[in-house]
Amino acid sequence: MSMQYISEILPSLFQGAALTLQIFFWTLVGSLPLGILVSLGLTSKIKPLKWILEIYVWLMRGTPLLLQLIFVFYGLPIIGIVFERYDAALVAFILNYAAYFAEIFRGGLQSVDQGQFEAARVLRLSYWQTLRKIIIPQVIKIVIPSIGNEVINLVKDSSLVYVIGLGDLLRAGNVATSRDVTLVPLMLVGLIYLILVGICTLILRQVEKCYAYFK
Repeated sequence: MSMQYISEILPSLFQGAALTLQIFFWTLVGSLPLGILVSLGLTSKIKPLKWILEIYVWLMRGTPLLLQLIFVFYGLPIIGIVFERYDAALVAFILNYAAYFAEIFRGGLQSVDQGQFEAARVLRLSYWQTLRKIIIPQVIKIVIPSIGNEVINLVKDSSLVYVIGLGDLLRAGNVATSRDVTLVPLMLVGLIYLILVGICTLILRQVEKCYAYFK
């Protein structure tokens, strides 16, 4: 493994990694709040809303993310909805991961003792104050391990954007491998993914410690 060769291909790999990190970051920014809202809808008493959201979650979890990417970028233009490649990737990723996060948050909400809602009403707290100050901090502690698994999956799933022609980390490695007929670029790609997953794991452990005071 020539160090000179590695130094030559690293810039393109880092450029691809930058796109991977962008997809990762904006997917979390969009899907986590959306997942919380959907989970609240799933636990609501408004039947039509609950049915619509259940169908959405079923579709997102029941079909491959790769197929959803292809549908958003290549399928929606048929009915006049056109996205740029990067925007199409974000839409597909956010909608997909929001569905998974919604199910995780719903499980967390259902695990909280309903007596706490009643106690909050006695204290004259509004529904949203109850959620923000009492329920959501407990739910976050409960769901952190499951959220962590999805976050790590997101790091790896970001490689699927190659199917719509985006130059992510894996695509950069594949291009270098095909051009130079060597597996060194893919080995480096694997190493970078391992580093990214390791960083995410450390951050998630720190988040768990921050919420450790909720018993």
